[in-house]
Amino acid sequence: MRSTFCRITLGLWIVTMAVAGWFFVRGWTMPGTDGRTQIVLAPAERDMILGEMRMLLKAVHGVVTGLTSQDQAADRTQIEQAARSAGMGMAADVNPALMAKLPLPFKQMGMSIHKDMDALADAVVQKETPQQILQRLSSMTARCTTCHDLYRFGVDK
Repeated sequence: MRSTFCRITLGLWIVTMAVAGWFFVRGWTMPGTDGRTQIVLAPAERDMILGEMRMLLKAVHGVVTGLTSQDQAADRTQIEQAARSAGMGMAADVNPALMAKLPLPFKQMGMSIHKDMDALADAVVQKETPQQILQRLSSMTARCTTCHDLYRFGVDK
């Protein structure tokens, strides 16, 4: 009797982990009407993700603006602050339930952008040239456009 109970418990645990793993990788998605994958979120979750994307865009703008000026010391500080504002600290307090709804490639691209913004801020402190900083930024924005080409947000009704 005990052996049967243990097998049933183990079987249920394995099924539960498999389903959780499947959702962790796939997220809450469905085919979109425009060929992209639609990530289905509650309205507040969608607003939060889009707000984060706007903050990332503002950080990119801050970096580019800083690179166009002539006052190198002040501009380096501006560039570092702009990049750091979109680093891993920005992603530190994301709701785990929301993260579970996002497909794995989306999460990977997003986290890599945050890590790279911190690395860009460090590169500014280490006095990399504007050309090197732009190269880093170009690599990041390529991932942004890839993500926007692959995904869209839908609202869970």
